Amino acid sequence: MKHGFIKVASAVPLVKVGDCTYNVEQIISLVERAEEQNVEVVVFPELCITGYSCQDLFHQNILLDSAENALMMLLDFTRKRDVIVIVGLPIAVGDLLLNCAAVVQQGQLLGLVPKTYLPNYNEFYEKRWFASSQDLRTSNIRYAGSQITITSDPQLFYTCDGAIFGIEICEDVWAPTPPSNQLVLAGADLIFNLSASDELTGKHQYLKNLLAQQSARTMAGYVYSGCGCGESTQDVVYGGNALLYANGRMIGEGKRFAFEPQLCTGQIDIERLKSERRNNSTFVNAQRNIKDSIQNNRLSIRTIACKATQPHAFVLERNIDPYPFIPSSADMKTACEEIFNIQVAGLANRLMHTNSKIVILGISGGLDSTLALLVCVKTFDKLKMDRKGIIGVTMPGFGTTDRTHSNALSLMESLRVSMREINIAASVTQHFQDIGHDADVHDVTYENCQARERTQILMDLSNELGGLVIGTGDLSELALGWATYNGDHMSMYGVNSGVPKTLIRYLVKFVAETEVDARSQATLMDIIDTPISPELIPADEHGEISQKTEDLVGPYALHDFFLYYFLRFGFRPSKLYLLAKQAFGDAHPKAETYSDEVIKHWLKTFIRRFFSQQFKRSCLPDGPKVGSVSLSPRGDWRMPSDASASIWLAECEAL
Repeated sequence: MKHGFIKVASAVPLVKVGDCTYNVEQIISLVERAEEQNVEVVVFPELCITGYSCQDLFHQNILLDSAENALMMLLDFTRKRDVIVIVGLPIAVGDLLLNCAAVVQQGQLLGLVPKTYLPNYNEFYEKRWFASSQDLRTSNIRYAGSQITITSDPQLFYTCDGAIFGIEICEDVWAPTPPSNQLVLAGADLIFNLSASDELTGKHQYLKNLLAQQSARTMAGYVYSGCGCGESTQDVVYGGNALLYANGRMIGEGKRFAFEPQLCTGQIDIERLKSERRNNSTFVNAQRNIKDSIQNNRLSIRTIACKATQPHAFVLERNIDPYPFIPSSADMKTACEEIFNIQVAGLANRLMHTNSKIVILGISGGLDSTLALLVCVKTFDKLKMDRKGIIGVTMPGFGTTDRTHSNALSLMESLRVSMREINIAASVTQHFQDIGHDADVHDVTYENCQARERTQILMDLSNELGGLVIGTGDLSELALGWATYNGDHMSMYGVNSGVPKTLIRYLVKFVAETEVDARSQATLMDIIDTPISPELIPADEHGEISQKTEDLVGPYALHDFFLYYFLRFGFRPSKLYLLAKQAFGDAHPKAETYSDEVIKHWLKTFIRRFFSQQFKRSCLPDGPKVGSVSLSPRGDWRMPSDASASIWLAECEAL
C-alpha cells in the first residue's frame, strides 16, 4: 500500500464440479496474473476449490480430502509469493461440515473463516450439507499441513502496511445484520465476499444496490466474487460476478456470463476511507458498543497478521475525476436543479425571517453576480414578490469593459428587476487624492479601493431602501482569499458561498436552458463565455479584459481539485500532487492538461493562500452549504487565522 492505496482483485475461475485439482490449477493461473499486476489481495468465489454446486457430493470424504490436498497445492505455489489469496472450500471440523474461506500467503494458511448464514429457502438448501459458524466452538485443528484455529469469533486480518480486512460469505451480506457490520466497527477497512449467487431476472441490479449500500453504510471497501462458468446448470445458472466498491461507489466490475477466467482489479483508497470515518461522528459512536463488548469480554475479536511483502513500484491506476464538484453528465440537470433550489430556499427563508421585500446586489456582468441575481429572481418568484424589489446595481469603474457592462444592463432589463447605475470613477479618484495615492500606480490599493467603494454603495443603499445586500462571492474565492476584506468579502447573505467556481458555469447554463426567456438566455450564454476577471485594472488598447483572474491566482480547475481533496479528506500535498497528475495528465479525455511543474507551482500557491487568507473566512456572512465541502466558520471548517503552513509548503518543495 502506497499513498493510502491498496490494489485488490476479484477473481472468477473456470471450474469443473468435483475436480479439485483442475480447479486449483485454474486458481493458481489467476493468482499468477494477480501477482504480475501487483495485486495485494485477491478473492475467489465460494467453494471454488470443489465447485459450489456439488450438492450431496459434499458428504463424500474423498471430495473433502481432495479439497484439502488442492489447498496444499495452493500453499506450495504461494510459498514465495506475497499476494494474499482468499479461496472457498468445505472443511470438516469434528461433527460439523463448514463452508469456509481460507486465507493463504507465502505458503502459510493464515486463517479459516466459516460461513454464518446458510440459505435454506427456494433454490437454496445449504443446511442439508453445512453447519453455521454459530454451531462451532473454537477449535485448534490440523488442516492442510498447518495447525490452525477455527472459530465463530469475528476475525480481522492485518496486512503488513496497515490495511485491515474481514471476510463474509455470500448469504452473510443478505442478512439483516451482516457480519461485515461487526467487522468494520471492529476496525476492518475492507470486506471480501466469496459468493455463489445464482442469476434471476432483476436480481443482479438488486445485488449491486445491496453491495453499494453495504459499502456505503460501513464506509468500507467491498470486494465480491461470485462463481460462474463451469458450475452445474442443472436447475440454476451462475453468472460470475466480480464487483468492487468503495464507500458506495463502484470502482470495478467484471463481465457476467463469461466463458473465460476473469480478474477484475481496482485500487481502493484506504486513507480516504479512514478519513471519512474519523470525520463521521455517527460511525465513531457506533463503534462504542463493539469496544465495550470487547472490553467486557462479551465479544472476542481474533486478529491475524499477514506477512511482510517486498516493495514494488507504485503506479496509480484509478481514474481520477478532474472536476470533483461537477456532477456527471447523466446527473447534471438533476444536480443543478437541486443546488439552485438549495440557494433559493436559503435566501427565501432569510427574507421571510427578516420580513425583507428588497434585496440589493452588485451586477458586474460576470458569472458570480449573474448566478446571485438568478437566485434572487427565482426566490422572489417563489415568494410571489415583485421582482422590482430586486435592486441590481452596476458600478462601472476603471477596468469595466463594454462587454460586461452591456451584459449586466441587458440581463437586468430582460429579467425585469430594478436597475441602478453608479459610476465609481469620480469617488474613487477623490479617495486616491484623500489618501495620497497615485492613480497611475495600479497596485493592490488601486484595486481594493474600487472593491470597497462598491461595497459601501451597496451597504448604504440597503440602509436607504431597507433591504439586504446579497453577496456574490463563491467557495473558490473564499478558499484562495480572492476577495477584498470588507469589500466584496462582505454582505448580509452570501448565496454563492457554498458553490465552487468550476460549478457556477453549469448552474448558470442550467438556468439559461430551463428558467428564462430567449433574450435572457442569449445574454447568459455570452456571460458564460466571458473570461473571469474582477475588472479592476484598465482594459487593453482594444477595450478587452486585461486582468484575467486565472493568470494571477492559477486555474480554478486545479484549485477546486486541491480544495475538494484537501478539505474533504485531509490529503497531504504529496497525495494532492499524485492525484492531480493523474486527473490532469495527457491520458484524461475531458480535462485541461497541465504539466507536473505547473501543477506543483499552483499547488504551492493554493497552500500558501489557503493558510494566509483564513482571517477572511473567520468572519464570513451567512450563506447556504450546497455540497459536501464548506468553508463557513460555523459549519465545516474551523481553523486559526495564524496557523503556519510550513510543513505543507515543505512537502510541496520536496515533491
